[in-house]
Amino acid sequence: MKLSGPQKDVLLALLHGQQLKSHRYLSGIKTFRLHSPDASTRTVRRSTVVALQRLDLISSNQKFPSAAYCLTKTGNQLVRSIAEAGK
Repeated sequence: MKLSGPQKDVLLALLHGQQLKSHRYLSGIKTFRLHSPDASTRTVRRSTVVALQRLDLISSNQKFPSAAYCLTKTGNQLVRSIAEAGK
């Protein structure tokens, strides 16, 4: 499976304990952010999240206004192989 650099970055971040969340505002705007254990965050492009969902590598709990995303079984297996290859 061919993944982009940002897609790999998100999967590796999830593997290493970061949380991916979507934040929906009353205005209708929806943003995606990776939350680190040290409370820092970084924005993730919507297209990256959508692609990972379409590939069944992440799934959402679909909560409003802040949904959390986690690795699927397939995503977990793939990212572990990516992490091993990077060692």
